[in-house]
Amino acid sequence: MKLTILGGGGFRVPLVYGALLDDHAEGRVTHVVLHDLDAGRLSAVARVLAEQAAGVPDAPGVSATTDLDEALRGADFVFSAIRVGGLEGRAADERVALAEGVLGQETVGAGGIAYGLRTVPVAVDIARRVARLAPEAWVINFTNPAGLVTEAMSRHLGDRVIGICDSPVGLGRRIARVLGANPEEAWIDYVGLNHLGWVRGLRVAGRDELPRLLADPALLGSFEEGKLFGADWLRSLGAVPNEYLHYYYFNREAVRAYQQAEKTRGAFLREQQARFYAEMRNPDAPAWKVWDDTRAEREATYMAENRETAGAGERDEDDLSGGYEKVALALMRAIARDERTTLILNVRNRHTLSVLDTDAVIEVPCLVDANGAHPVAVDPLPGHATGLVCSVKAVEREVLAAAGSGSRATAVKAFALHPLVDSVAVARRLVEGYTEVHPGLAYLR
Repeated sequence: MKLTILGGGGFRVPLVYGALLDDHAEGRVTHVVLHDLDAGRLSAVARVLAEQAAGVPDAPGVSATTDLDEALRGADFVFSAIRVGGLEGRAADERVALAEGVLGQETVGAGGIAYGLRTVPVAVDIARRVARLAPEAWVINFTNPAGLVTEAMSRHLGDRVIGICDSPVGLGRRIARVLGANPEEAWIDYVGLNHLGWVRGLRVAGRDELPRLLADPALLGSFEEGKLFGADWLRSLGAVPNEYLHYYYFNREAVRAYQQAEKTRGAFLREQQARFYAEMRNPDAPAWKVWDDTRAEREATYMAENRETAGAGERDEDDLSGGYEKVALALMRAIARDERTTLILNVRNRHTLSVLDTDAVIEVPCLVDANGAHPVAVDPLPGHATGLVCSVKAVEREVLAAAGSGSRATAVKAFALHPLVDSVAVARRLVEGYTEVHPGLAYLR
């Protein structure tokens, strides 16, 4: 089975390959094609994978190419993990937004809109090529903003594109551990959009254990989200939000922390990864060790400003191991081998949430089999969550419209309607600022 990874020179690719090395079942991936526009990054990642595979019998073969069509032909699965504009683009997203006093985070607020406007045209081109060159392939989208990009691609690939994120899975596992439950045996009642969802229940043997968690301040203060949001707020919500909702519920504090930080997250990662790829140009560098040391630093500093704002302290060691690669492999196995499972995924709504139309991509538990991912019916969202979900989905639709039409006015509308951008004047300045720094937004006119 052939797996193509778009963005194959990306730093996190070894996580995916490591998961593949642990898979020895029949019908597994036998060949991985790495595609990237940067041949130097491809070479660096290929070296890391070669050291990973050393001594592993029947490790999947690896090849690399800068030719997109060549990478797609004959693919059974395509992992899309591209970053349009690179980390320099992410750092610029943050700078422009923070200069206007609004959030520039990669997927949330002004930064997420800018990233989406850059990424959607490229993702749509990929989707069209997949439909032409590998019509039977399944596309698993890692590219952020994951829900928005998945929805853009679904207009050309239908249900054969599925978005993934490790945040809901990590959240569910943390709650299960705190409650003394086996995460593999727990049903997580989670619903929302990508990076905008809530755990509303966690059932073990048919019993909802979440009320027990919400009633116990000590338990609430013992895991990441409890530390971030505080026990009182979680009890008020009657649910546990995805960590990214910290940007909404504590927006002023988050923006102030980012403005006061020595450097933004994007700038930190840009410098960190520049060091990694530079070191990998040394043929004597121990590729795997250099990569793993860099990964550990990256994970430990994740959402550091938010944790500092909340007084949450350091991340727990159990939360430093990533997880999106495990979700991707479980999804791929379920489809390729008809190994039925349940995963929280980004898929078309169909009739799951009545407040959204059938084509809106949402993030919910799905039953997965050889025919793809099927969203599970969920209870309606409470009013406060419904309002936020509908508001952000409306913004995503304006981003898609702007990307499709090239309308600058529609791009301004997308920024202005976002709940974290509080002024039409600010929205206009954001569009001006982003089009000045991003050549990829030259299509807006």
